[in-house]
Amino acid sequence: MAGEVLDNKGRGDVSWSWPPIHPEGRKFGLITAAIALVTAFFAWETIAWPMAFLTLGVLAFFRDPERVVPQADDVIVSPADGLVSLITEVDPPVELQIDDGSGSKGLPAGKVTRVSIFMSVFDVHINRAPIGGTVQRVVYIPGRFMNADLDKASEENERQHILIERQDGLAIGFTQIAGLVARRIVPFVKPGDIVAVGQRVGLIRFGSRVDVYLPAGTDPKVLLGQKVIAGETVLAELGSQKLIEGIAQ
Repeated sequence: MAGEVLDNKGRGDVSWSWPPIHPEGRKFGLITAAIALVTAFFAWETIAWPMAFLTLGVLAFFRDPERVVPQADDVIVSPADGLVSLITEVDPPVELQIDDGSGSKGLPAGKVTRVSIFMSVFDVHINRAPIGGTVQRVVYIPGRFMNADLDKASEENERQHILIERQDGLAIGFTQIAGLVARRIVPFVKPGDIVAVGQRVGLIRFGSRVDVYLPAGTDPKVLLGQKVIAGETVLAELGSQKLIEGIAQ
C-alpha cells in the first residue's frame, strides 16, 4: 500500500499487515532475543521467560506502521501518536524565534497555541512532519528527564526543536521532548532536507512528548484528552478558529 493514493470515495486497495520494525529497534530486539535463547539453552527459565517477553515488548515499541497522510495545503497533521495532554497559549521557544544566521527568519514572537502530545511506552514512537517543506532548524538541547506529562518539561527536559518551512513561507515548529525513561532523541533529518507532510523525521526512545506550535489565528481541531495518530490525525486547519467541545464517555 505504500505510496498508493487512497480517498474518501473508496479509491485504493487496503489490507491488514503486521507493522514493520524500525531499524533503530532491531538491534535491541536481537540483543534481548539472544539473551533469551542463551538462558533458555542453559535452562535458566527465571531469566529466559522475562527476556522473551521483553523482546516482544521491544519489537512492539519500535513498530513503524504505514500511515495514510491527508494531502491538503490547509491542514497540519499530528507529528506523534499519543494523548493530547496539554493545550495552552505560550510564546514559542526562543530557539525557534531568534535569527540563527541560517537565513530562516524563524517563528514570529507572540502567543500561539501549543498542543502537547504525550507518548506512553505503548504508543508508536516514530515522529512525522506536520507539514511538507524544508527543514530549516534542528536544535538539540540537553536537559533533565522529568515526567514528560508535566508542563515544565517543555523548558527543562532534554529536547530537540525542529522548524519546517513551506515554499509559501508558512513555518511550523515542534519539539521532541525526552521523558522520565527516555534517554535518546534520534533525528532522521537535518537542516536543508526537504520533507513531505507525514514523512518520518525522528523518534524518541521509551516514553516522551511532542509539542507543536500552531500559527497565530489557528485553533486545534483536537480536544484535550483525545488520542491522535502521527501522520493521520488533522491537528489543525490553517486560519480556522472555532471552539470544539467534547464529552469523555
